[in-house]
Amino acid sequence: MRISPTLRAAPAGLLALPVLVLWPSWGTVLACAAVWLLVVLGDALAAPSPRRLQVVRRSPAQVVLGGTGTGRLLLTNPGPRRARLQVRDAWNPTAGLDSPRAAVDVPAHERREIAQRFTPTRRGEHSSRALVIDSRGPLGLARRSARIDAPGRMLALHPFGARRHLPSRVRRLREIEGLAAVHQRGQGTEFDSLRDFVDGDDVRSIDWRATARRRSVVVRTWRPERDRHVLVVVDTSRTGAVRLGEGTRLDAAFDAALLLTALAGQAGDRVDLLCVDRVEHLSVIGSRRGTALHDMVSATAPVHPALVETDWELAAARIRERTRRGSLVVLLTPVDATTVHGALLPVTARLAADHPVVIGSVSDPALDELAAGREDVPALYAAASAETARARAAGTARALERTGVHVVHAPPERAPQALADAYLALKAAGRL
Repeated sequence: MRISPTLRAAPAGLLALPVLVLWPSWGTVLACAAVWLLVVLGDALAAPSPRRLQVVRRSPAQVVLGGTGTGRLLLTNPGPRRARLQVRDAWNPTAGLDSPRAAVDVPAHERREIAQRFTPTRRGEHSSRALVIDSRGPLGLARRSARIDAPGRMLALHPFGARRHLPSRVRRLREIEGLAAVHQRGQGTEFDSLRDFVDGDDVRSIDWRATARRRSVVVRTWRPERDRHVLVVVDTSRTGAVRLGEGTRLDAAFDAALLLTALAGQAGDRVDLLCVDRVEHLSVIGSRRGTALHDMVSATAPVHPALVETDWELAAARIRERTRRGSLVVLLTPVDATTVHGALLPVTARLAADHPVVIGSVSDPALDELAAGREDVPALYAAASAETARARAAGTARALERTGVHVVHAPPERAPQALADAYLALKAAGRL
């Protein structure tokens, strides 16, 4: 508890000026100061104690980044005196609280509400560091301040902007499952139906018994197998902290992972998630298809890049623990020449021997802008550097593809769709 004068106390002290003019002496000064101090102290003691107030916080548990959530602070005054309060709610700035300070009068034995609106500007967990209540005296000359234990917590979720691309990919999925049956039997396909042979069909798909019965050439058609396992591994190392437009590379990776999760759920596949760098930060394993997307959105909200390098041998060990042969492994990591040739390349070569592997890399759109610059000599040098970086990334992608993996390299606004299209291509080819 802390007692302090308000700004109104200084002008109140000026009321002693006539007395000091009429009786100018040190004794008069000390007497006036003592009277002023007693009045301020008495006003402070007349203020209700903020510690006796009953505070109930009702904050929004989750808010989608870019959206708005509402909360309330309920203040109950159990005492016999009116409480004139100044409330300071110290949320971190990125929580987007519209008004951290509020003034409220709470009559005796009544309750008042302070409405709050949150518009977070950063994904992740937000909290109130302190709730400080000032109780002013009847004269407004002094206040009693106390820090109240009323913790607040709110989770800002990923906005999942790629959701708008889901309907078009689901339509393509339905075409693959129904209209565009696979004619070659491959790993991860199930028998669907028989139909007449047409030009272009693989002769290995001919059903000779059915052909003998019908006296016409008949082929088997296959549909993509359901209930397959997809493991998405997100690289949360320092490369994820790179700003790409309005967000980070990690935000774009999560957007791609969420679109793939939603699409795979429509296909009847099971999706697990692993976030790793030097250590395993997060795993979402065994979620039901109906709740997998929600579980991943909630689990990934507080995950942020760590300024370390990724231990790909650790990631490979975790992948072996969580998958069986034939599961689709999706690695969301940038195609960086230093990282790939140093650690990732041997890991992907081993993984590709047992699994279909897709690497989703989010490229920097600023390189495309720099590569197009030809205005002056500095712009020309910047364009040359950008072209060198793009060529190095393309060469690294080719080195990865030689190990048997498929590389998807696209800017943030195209990366989720490109990864979803790669998944659909595997379905159409019968590899999943």
